[in-house]
Amino acid sequence: MKPSRSEFITVRGLRTHLRHWGDPAAPKLFMLHGWMDVSASFQFVVDCLRQDWHVIAPDWRGFGLSANPGTDTYYFADYLGDLDAILRHCAPDEAINLVGHSMGGNAACMYAGIRAQRIRRLVNLEGFGMKTTKPEDAPGRYEKWLDELLVPPKIRGYENQDKVAARLQKTNPRLSGERAAFLSSHWAAPDAQGLWQIRGDPVHKQTGPVLYRIDEVLACWQRITAPVLWVEADDTEAWNWMGPKEEARPEIDRRIAVIADVRTALIPDAGHMLHHDQPEQLAVLIEDFLA
Repeated sequence: MKPSRSEFITVRGLRTHLRHWGDPAAPKLFMLHGWMDVSASFQFVVDCLRQDWHVIAPDWRGFGLSANPGTDTYYFADYLGDLDAILRHCAPDEAINLVGHSMGGNAACMYAGIRAQRIRRLVNLEGFGMKTTKPEDAPGRYEKWLDELLVPPKIRGYENQDKVAARLQKTNPRLSGERAAFLSSHWAAPDAQGLWQIRGDPVHKQTGPVLYRIDEVLACWQRITAPVLWVEADDTEAWNWMGPKEEARPEIDRRIAVIADVRTALIPDAGHMLHHDQPEQLAVLIEDFLA
């Protein structure tokens, strides 16, 4: 495996972890992980990159080795603010290559429309966004959020690292034992009692009060000027949060269509965690596109 190194910076008052691979003098490639994931998740793709890259992957706030903000609610706009600060620190005077997976892909697309001049090329890995909401959903959403604030959220711990690895393989049966062992060492860590705890703030699992306003999201996507590579897995799990396939597929295609310069790719024999399932194929797609 290619070795990584850690850097800790202060981002909007919060101690934030950046994982680096490769020569700092090489071209930069930023990678953004998804919900309930960590920066080390990209290790297998990094290992498959043929060219020399300086890969930089942050742990989002409340994930991995980045600090928890101590809030009772996470707001999506904070990821955009954090990303902007990270890019000012790491690449203040250049347009960058950006890869985002799932939640990270959604954040990357929004940022690429808001700060269009900052993006050279963008790769979206299964960053579909969320199911469309309607204004009349707001009262119920706020009520659910208020109710959940009354009960402190928890994430179950695991007896040992092997149990963490088994949990990862249960979620993704394509994950090999070797890869599960590596990921488990970054995805969780033992607490003072020796119980392995997920490196993710339990608050992430609570309902947010703000609806997913797709018109606002697509208004950002329409402003993207960089070429975009949209990558899906042939066994995607998008239907779990986007709704039935017969309804979600046309909506996903509608969203893709608002991006001015976009090409699509499908990775076979892969699920939502396609960067774990087929890192070799994904690395080739990314590097060919960035070239």
